[in-house]
Amino acid sequence: MTAREPDDDPTGDAGPAADETALGTDEAGKGPVLGPMVAAAVRASPASIPDDVDDSKRLTPAVRTTLAATLHDSPDVDVAVAAISTDRIDDSETDMNSLTVAAQAEAVAQIGRDGDRVVADAGDVSESRFARRVGDRVASAGPSVEVHAEHGADEVYPLVAAASVIAKVERDDRIDALDDEYADYGPVGSGYPSDPTTREFLRRYVEATGELPDCARASWATSADVLAAAEQSGLSEF
Repeated sequence: MTAREPDDDPTGDAGPAADETALGTDEAGKGPVLGPMVAAAVRASPASIPDDVDDSKRLTPAVRTTLAATLHDSPDVDVAVAAISTDRIDDSETDMNSLTVAAQAEAVAQIGRDGDRVVADAGDVSESRFARRVGDRVASAGPSVEVHAEHGADEVYPLVAAASVIAKVERDDRIDALDDEYADYGPVGSGYPSDPTTREFLRRYVEATGELPDCARASWATSADVLAAAEQSGLSEF
């Protein structure tokens, strides 16, 4: 991972120095039809983050798991996780941008301290608006922090990359646990709409019960498609 030089920072706010304790935050699971969205925050100095930490999407599952364990076990690193449930995601009064703000802010608020600097992976087309919203949300929970948000921050800042690894491993663990919870209908697959295993799991569950499982995001088009297909199949049999 190559750290961005201060003059390259698009908003003029450089990332934390190598020996400065700060926070990074990122989330995983915006797009899946199954399971929560999970955000993580990591509070440490960038120098305390293992050199091989990178954007979680660039790492294999085995490497992510090892790195997450190292981060959790390090006495020099504080880690926090926040999850947005399917019920919150399906709430018609909110949207994914707002939920991404909430997830990152809830994670940061658990370990942030007054005056901390936070680098967030921007979940909005406007980096400055996302930073402001996260900062305001954190402040409402307690600590007053300074937030800098940037698109692709997990590819540039070690603290954000570390948060992306923690969030991804936590979400994957929660999806893996669904195989046991729904053993009669699984496997559940990755939880993504493009995964045939996930779609087949939903089809089997709806066919057997007439409704979606609690782990499914009912507001997603994939869920609506599965319900419609089951209804049509029932009408055909009738």
